Amino acid sequence: MMSLEPIVIEGYTFLAVSVVLPKTNLLVVTNDNGYIMCGALDIALLNEKLKDRKVIAGRAVGVKTIEQLLDAPLESITYEAQELGITKGMVGREALLKMV
Repeated sequence: MMSLEPIVIEGYTFLAVSVVLPKTNLLVVTNDNGYIMCGALDIALLNEKLKDRKVIAGRAVGVKTIEQLLDAPLESITYEAQELGITKGMVGREALLKMV
């Protein structure tokens, strides 16, 4: 099963994507500039092999719902996210607001 739904954080609209997979869930909250995602996101790949794409992203681990993803501290971030002032440990929803 897959769901897409808009969510609003402090007046800004983001798209929440949930994909139920065997034994796990794939969770993403995104806008036109960047995204946060569950542990399936490979930050090292984005920072090293795909660095030229300048992806703005953050990863939270141990989350099972979109709400948990929004409230969880980011475990890792891309270099481009860091340029926007997003830091490791920042809560997902705070990081998203820096992406607007």
